[in-house]
Amino acid sequence: MIDAEELADAAAEVVDCMRVLAKGGSSLVLEAIGGRDFVQLDHYPPGDVIDPETHGQMYFHAHPPSPARQADFGHFHCFFRREGLAGAAPLDHPGNPTDRPTAHVIAVSMDAHGRPTALFTTNRWVTDETLVPAEALIAALPRFAIDLAHPSWPVNRWITALVTLYRAEIADLLRARDSVLAAGPADLPEDRAVEVLSHRPMDLEAKLAEVRRLVGLHG
Repeated sequence: MIDAEELADAAAEVVDCMRVLAKGGSSLVLEAIGGRDFVQLDHYPPGDVIDPETHGQMYFHAHPPSPARQADFGHFHCFFRREGLAGAAPLDHPGNPTDRPTAHVIAVSMDAHGRPTALFTTNRWVTDETLVPAEALIAALPRFAIDLAHPSWPVNRWITALVTLYRAEIADLLRARDSVLAAGPADLPEDRAVEVLSHRPMDLEAKLAEVRRLVGLHG
């Protein structure tokens, strides 16, 4: 359970990172791309951002346009390296390899203006992860952080704060992901026709207003 003060701090950080980038004529998406040519499916930055202390990992990329992705200019993928989930056994599923270095936590859709539009979880094959049970990932969520200055301190701080701000929603999406996998066929994790297992639109302004109300109640 996250307290009101932690939510308020995360909300302020999310807003400040977006504000300071906009003030300089940039955005989260432009910062993530880092002045490189934007090539669909390439990772930005190359090699991803990996925090060796928290074992958090993330990158930004985009898929080719499709009717299903009209609002998704690109998205951030967030992971834990397996060493950041010590003691967490892989999800018990016949389609789940146990030797991959990462476990996917959440993806954050962005529009072309650099604003977040949705949260979603992915099928196993999408990021070639080892699936870890939702409850193990949820227990680790308070530790998720990209506490690095390189390659973009505002982006790293923003994604860290966003995961905190939306911790409850991410937990719901991870549980929904596991329910879909449990109800599906054994080969679902490798089904190339299924990319997304759970999805939730984001309304950042509404979320910020919710936090302000919560802080007011506890003030």
